[in-house]
Amino acid sequence: TICRRGGDWFAGLGRERNRGTKLFTISGHINNPCTVEEEMSIPLRLLIDKHAGGVIGGWDNLLAVIPGGSSTPLIPKSTCDHVLMDFDGLVEAETSLGTAAVIVMNKSADVVRCIARLSQFYRHESCGQVRSLFDWQCTPCREGVTWMDKIIWRFGILSVTSPVEGNARESEIDMLWELSKQIEGRSICALGDGAAWPIQVRQVIISRDSSDISGLFWSKGSKGRTAQSQYN
Repeated sequence: TICRRGGDWFAGLGRERNRGTKLFTISGHINNPCTVEEEMSIPLRLLIDKHAGGVIGGWDNLLAVIPGGSSTPLIPKSTCDHVLMDFDGLVEAETSLGTAAVIVMNKSADVVRCIARLSQFYRHESCGQVRSLFDWQCTPCREGVTWMDKIIWRFGILSVTSPVEGNARESEIDMLWELSKQIEGRSICALGDGAAWPIQVRQVIISRDSSDISGLFWSKGSKGRTAQSQYN
């Protein structure tokens, strides 16, 4: 198509610094999961409504979206209302276009559990989990990803392999954030960054002053202060 229509045509798609088209894969709580080639800089809402049949339960039922695959920080609905799906637009939203694998979550999703599941995935994929002595590589990823996974599963949610612990402390919110920053940019390969970035959604999940998702509230329980998810 580019050869037939010419480079000027292709460069006319999108906006400055974000030209051309992109393959977007849209999954999650939408009516029509699909992979589609679309113009760069398309609004996220238009992308979902036009090609994926909209959010299950309607746009007002949207909770958050992971815009670029599992290694990119998710964004709340208030950002999804206006964000453009290109490199610059998503950087401004404190996330990334990544692989353009859009994962939509409506209000039925437990976002904290979703992020914990991603953390569990990156822990499993880390070369630090391989038992060969020669595969134990950089410490930030080997130790850091393991500890992030252990901490986030303490936030009152059900692990795949163990029951609800419900014994997280409020100080562990900041501990989890600081741990992710110690991993970011310090691992040999990009897996460490990919594991850290989903955790770094303080404005969505870990912040107690979020206007879109109340994030975590703390309640007295039989095992101390238990973190749970709460949404507006």
